[in-house]
Amino acid sequence: QVQLVESGGGLVQAGDSLTLSCAASGRTFSNYAMGWFRQAPGKEREFVAGFSAGGGYRYYADSVKGRFTISIDNAKNTVHLHMNSLKPEDTAVYYCAAKWGALSSRRDDYNYWGQGTQVTVSS
Repeated sequence: QVQLVESGGGLVQAGDSLTLSCAASGRTFSNYAMGWFRQAPGKEREFVAGFSAGGGYRYYADSVKGRFTISIDNAKNTVHLHMNSLKPEDTAVYYCAAKWGALSSRRDDYNYWGQGTQVTVSS
């Protein structure tokens, strides 16, 4: 069983930066692919960024490429999502998720989810 806990959300202005964290139980990042997803009101949950088990391969959605970056702290079993140049359209609840096997951008492929953290970007 994998437990994931997100933190770091908040209210920021357009152009600001924010870092989200996802603390995982055990040596999750060695064995699981991890994904960051977000869900805005009235919209489907969408893939934002992720990395393969071990962190060697990282992938970003086009909407955040060049603005968001993943970093991994294996000593603390924590992954961070660094978000720069935030836009109002980045407003959503952000979730981290874990899955066995290869990295996927499909929500339904993920087995474990955190509770989510709200990010609100004002214009």
